[in-house]
Amino acid sequence: MFVVTADQVDSRSRPDIVAPVLAELTERYGDRLALPADRNAGDELQALTGDAATALDLITLLSRGGVWSVGLGIGGVRSPLPDATREASGDAFVAARAAVTRAKRTPTRFAAEAVAAPEPAADVESLIGLLLTLRAQRTEAGWELYDLVASGLTQAEAAARLGITPQSASDRARAAGLRADLAAQPALVRLLQTADAAQQSAERPEDG
Repeated sequence: MFVVTADQVDSRSRPDIVAPVLAELTERYGDRLALPADRNAGDELQALTGDAATALDLITLLSRGGVWSVGLGIGGVRSPLPDATREASGDAFVAARAAVTRAKRTPTRFAAEAVAAPEPAADVESLIGLLLTLRAQRTEAGWELYDLVASGLTQAEAAARLGITPQSASDRARAAGLRADLAAQPALVRLLQTADAAQQSAERPEDG
């Protein structure tokens, strides 16, 4: 399982945005979350999912704009699940707490942790960190194009929507690293799945 814990950056001098972001996560991800995303410890939010693609989506969404420090915990969750995410427990939650604490000190404001098998989580952190570093250099114009292409439009269709030439869209896509970003995402999902499976194997008691 994957627990994403996000702590609002500089929350003492900024408005509390936890409530609207929770509403957005609920609308966007719905039943892909094991429990509804929840407020935790004041200016933190937490989400639980068993789906690697959703975990990656949560990380990249929350990391965009530098408003959150984001920690990913990978591991087991105690069952049966309670009614609220903040009441749940298990290795994934322990790992997410350690991860979000460490994320506050990393350049990308992201960290990943696991209790049972930490090495695969370190691989996840390194490679997602590369994606976040690429995205941090993207301009607003680059994000406009990315959002349209990520929604399913072709680059030519996105160019028409933006009122720019196909060549301008191609130049913008190159500067924004769109091809590398979109190609990396399925690979990162597979890496997350592998990391999750490693936790399950490490947590399972040996026979005999």
